[in-house]
Amino acid sequence: MATIKVHDKLFEPYISKTAISEKIKSIAHQINNDYKNKNPLFIAILNGSFIFAADLFKQISIEAEICFIKLASYKGTKSSGQVITAIGLDIDIFRRNVVIIEDIIDTGKTLSAFLPQLHHQQPASLKIVALLHKPEATIYPVEIDYLGFSIPDKFVLGYGLDYNGLGRNIDEIYKLVE
Repeated sequence: MATIKVHDKLFEPYISKTAISEKIKSIAHQINNDYKNKNPLFIAILNGSFIFAADLFKQISIEAEICFIKLASYKGTKSSGQVITAIGLDIDIFRRNVVIIEDIIDTGKTLSAFLPQLHHQQPASLKIVALLHKPEATIYPVEIDYLGFSIPDKFVLGYGLDYNGLGRNIDEIYKLVE
């Protein structure tokens, strides 16, 4: 794994595809046990979570459904501070067991703005699975029920995460060279 250039920035290898795969299998095993006979509804938050959501969902062996919602708060390498909803939730979640799939939680603003909307619809349960969490960046605490990796407050890319639209298709996670 060598340093790569995306737009005007250099990125170095950070989390390997093997480590990601093993973590996903572990998380899926926990979810399969926790939701046996509960037919959970997974809500994947686009755009960043699409690869994580697909790989996770392939490891889910219980009856389950998945849908997608688009929420965004990033421009470039910084959070814009505003949460934009582009594609809304069109499935009734009343008395459903819901699992939110998020690629990364840093400030927590995106989920803190979205979760009250979900709670208002009275799901039976609401849990969060995140591939990455930046505890140092958290301003709006969000309880993460299934976590892949805690990472420092560094900009990362790959495995669904982008820098101004590029890099999502990289199968490993890279961090910005500073």
